[in-house]
Amino acid sequence: MKACYLILSHKNPQQIYRLINTIKAASPDCYIILSHDSRNCDVDVSRLEKIPGVRVQFATADRGDFSLVENYMSAVNWLVNNNIDFDWLIKLSAQDYPTKPISKIEYSLSNTEYDGFMEYFKVFSPESHWSIKEGSGRYLYRYKKFPLSLPKWLFSALKATRIVNHLQKFFRIDFEYGIRFGFRPKPIFNSNFQCYGGLFFTILSRECINYLYSFYHNNPHIVDYYKETLIPEESLIQTILVNSRKFKFYNECKHYIDFSNSIHGHPKLLTENDLEVMTQENYYFARKFDLNSNSKILDILDQEFANQHSKRFSKSSLN
Repeated sequence: MKACYLILSHKNPQQIYRLINTIKAASPDCYIILSHDSRNCDVDVSRLEKIPGVRVQFATADRGDFSLVENYMSAVNWLVNNNIDFDWLIKLSAQDYPTKPISKIEYSLSNTEYDGFMEYFKVFSPESHWSIKEGSGRYLYRYKKFPLSLPKWLFSALKATRIVNHLQKFFRIDFEYGIRFGFRPKPIFNSNFQCYGGLFFTILSRECINYLYSFYHNNPHIVDYYKETLIPEESLIQTILVNSRKFKFYNECKHYIDFSNSIHGHPKLLTENDLEVMTQENYYFARKFDLNSNSKILDILDQEFANQHSKRFSKSSLN
């Protein structure tokens, strides 16, 4: 079984190197694609690409617009168009870290009955993890962004205009990611093609990736619609794959993430106090970590991996 890890990054180069080294040390034959936004920091490309199977792609990544989907699909395009031999594509950020030994994760994937692991739910239904208002605001409107540079006081004052969103349903103003004006077109969703949502973190088989690649390139009207929605990375992949009815998914992305007391959707930084819960059997990875503020938890996880490896080696030696 050969895995490919897609890592999206934008800061903390040392943390990026550590994650890549951790994965490669345990899985030397895997592929790693680093999709890096260099606006905040540079990475040493020559250092990384000296590691066999590591590829660096540069890209911009802005929360809320289509750029994250484009970065993901850029990696998919490279894998498919170059006929790269892989069985699973595992999407991570550079602030993720494995909570199980990589060898154990890959062994589980090689023996699973599922075609993918991702969170998914019908957006416009009681099962949605978002309110109907939030889901509708994201995916029933097409937005135009106005890159205006305004004083903070004026930007805050303009937010009062959002009252129009409550008075009618055909036009919206959004200030979460800059200033966007949205209109409600004829929807692309229906009973046979429902809108699904979920976290952007996914583990998908080669078969799922091939289907995603084909659908993405053969249905430009769906892709173009999503290009003007909000946070499309938390819906497009789920919508394409679940509506296909071709695959069996485990409805969880295998990530431990703590959104308690979350501000603007940012999860809390994990520490050694979270070790017990993040290392439960159901999780493969956790986020988010910050090497600059706390490296101890990563050291602990690395030691846990080493201990588990030693135990397996001792057992095999006895046999």
